[in-house]
Amino acid sequence: MSTAAPVSFDIPDQPLLPGVTRLAAGTRFVVHSRHAQAVDLCLFDPADPARETARVRMRRAECDLWHATVRDVKTGTLYGYRAHGAWLPRNAMRFNAKKLLIDPYARAIHGIPDAAIHMHTVPDPHHLPGCIDNGPKALKGVVIDETFDWGSDTAPRVPWRDTVICELHVKGFTKTHPDVPQAQRGTYAGLAHPSAISYLKELGVTSVQLLPVHQHLDDLFLLDKGLTNYWGYNTIGFFAPHNAYAAASDPQEQVREFKTMVKALHAAGIEVILDVVYNHTAEGNHMGPSLMLRGLDDHNYYRHHFGEDGAGYLNMTGCGNAVDSASVPALRLILDSLRYWATEMRVDGFRFDLAVTVARNEKDGFHAQSQFLSAVAQDPVLSRVKLIAEAWDISREDSYQVGQFPEPWRELNGKYRDTVRGWWRGDRGTTAEFAKRLCGSQDIYGWNLRPPLASINFLTSHDGFTLLDLVSYEHKHNEANGEQNRDGDHGNHSSNCGVEGPTDDPRINATRARLRRGMIATMMCSLGVPFLTAGDERGRTQRGNNNAYCQDNQISWLDWSRCDTDMLDFTRRMTAFRRQHAQFRRRDYFDGKANPVSGLRDVAWLEGDGTLLCHEEWHNDSRRCFGALLDAMEDSPPLVLIYNNGTSSLPFLLPGDADTRWTLVFDTGIHPSFPHGSPPQYAGQKHYQVRDRSVACLKLSAGRCDVIEPKAC
Repeated sequence: MSTAAPVSFDIPDQPLLPGVTRLAAGTRFVVHSRHAQAVDLCLFDPADPARETARVRMRRAECDLWHATVRDVKTGTLYGYRAHGAWLPRNAMRFNAKKLLIDPYARAIHGIPDAAIHMHTVPDPHHLPGCIDNGPKALKGVVIDETFDWGSDTAPRVPWRDTVICELHVKGFTKTHPDVPQAQRGTYAGLAHPSAISYLKELGVTSVQLLPVHQHLDDLFLLDKGLTNYWGYNTIGFFAPHNAYAAASDPQEQVREFKTMVKALHAAGIEVILDVVYNHTAEGNHMGPSLMLRGLDDHNYYRHHFGEDGAGYLNMTGCGNAVDSASVPALRLILDSLRYWATEMRVDGFRFDLAVTVARNEKDGFHAQSQFLSAVAQDPVLSRVKLIAEAWDISREDSYQVGQFPEPWRELNGKYRDTVRGWWRGDRGTTAEFAKRLCGSQDIYGWNLRPPLASINFLTSHDGFTLLDLVSYEHKHNEANGEQNRDGDHGNHSSNCGVEGPTDDPRINATRARLRRGMIATMMCSLGVPFLTAGDERGRTQRGNNNAYCQDNQISWLDWSRCDTDMLDFTRRMTAFRRQHAQFRRRDYFDGKANPVSGLRDVAWLEGDGTLLCHEEWHNDSRRCFGALLDAMEDSPPLVLIYNNGTSSLPFLLPGDADTRWTLVFDTGIHPSFPHGSPPQYAGQKHYQVRDRSVACLKLSAGRCDVIEPKAC
């Protein structure tokens, strides 16, 4: 280390902003700690990251901010902090100045993000590994020049009613893509490649939701088994893009590569939504590494319970700790991070992992007016981006909060997923709830005056079975995770259609294909926002693994050498069908009232004999088939949808009279589901044979609207 430390000095009338600020007279470093007794800024040589070049004792200012302003700090300089203070775990104080700490506001992070033993302090600073000075090996922040030529970049700002989300993993999406250059596969640059973007555009996607791209840590217990934290829900850098997803090795260029990806997606009209993890960090429980928040101010950054044995971490996340979003420093960190990604990185929205934890108040209870939710609601930047909540956490009485988030939040509708899966599996007595999910889940969101577009309608996500596995496996098969198949959810609402896993039986494969088409059609014909998981449209399988969080390999990556082309074509046609028919992109709920112009209700529910479906019949356990007649809307004519989850085909009487003509739009029970050439037509008061486990849609192409209004039962 240099014996002559750089000069630290004050600049009057300059606000202290956490993180690194480049000023004309120097570079200012600011970090928060209320309980530290002293904090050192340590600078390192980017050409030799193990060599500390200078150490500066920081000064304490108001609001518990420690600062140092240093001359001649170049872009690319590596740095970290050492916080001095008491080791009193019973009081939630875990200071150990031998551990170099990452700046929570670091724009980029240098080093291998593994939970190496040198990062740990257990049992205390005076014994192994706590007494190890890990400065040379530690992860370090990087001073970044944030300038970037955005050119004419414009946010797509896709209205919610037109939004189709596709969840994907930056690495897994292009890792095997043959048209992406080898060096760019599995990177931000790979996702920005024209072949990747054109695929998303042709699929009908308006918004990509990226699994976590904040810098994350690979858990030691996974590394010991030869695995990694592939999903990335293990954050250590709330401002830093994950370095392993960049084709560039230079941290400065990694940040620019991410921005270039956003710019390219925007140019194609595609929004970028980030899956963000602010509910916990990679520091885990008391046995975990000391990387940043724990070493800077454990008491202020994490939620604790205090009992006879002293402080313990609250763990409603299942990951060992919970960030205290009700405390001022943690709340500021979260809000500053979100604003950084929305403004500097120009992303278009956020999906919050375990959002209930982040929305807990100072008493650790969920509240719709908690500190975090209230702050976001009044924020001029954050209140205008897309906000999606995973509306649950775990292990507490108030953990499940679907339907409870305030406007303008949207929520992943777990009840939609479970109901639609169960109905198509053939579960008895689920028809009434299935219809509620088709109609935007008014029972969940309407009480709070929230629209049907509050519901993010998903069938699958990264967490659970793929769509193909959902109809191919009765049970999970997670042996590859090395936990004896104990991990992962046991309740999947899945069916194997007669054989567990792959089969050559053409009858079973045809049934599986019909079920997959039926579920995709259901999602695209539901009020709310459709949510695709990348690969479902092409028949991706995880071989029955429903918890592939640690599988950075062919289990998780998209296999571009194999594709169910029929399923891909069907999904593309279904997204186009949704765009063309406003009935499914409504901003308000159906109300059942007659349109004075057409004489039709916005929706009428039909029996197989063409009469109105009576209230008591909704709850008939044996009901397998029903229809929905939708009034014309905008440029879309009246439509009739016929659903059948039974194991045999059924006749369904079409509305109207002899002059009525219905034209087939699609039928998931036949192949191809969208007719080639001139589609067949059917007269009113004639039966349409709806196949087993399928849904058909027909549009009115001739005849009067007043005669297709069904009669009462």
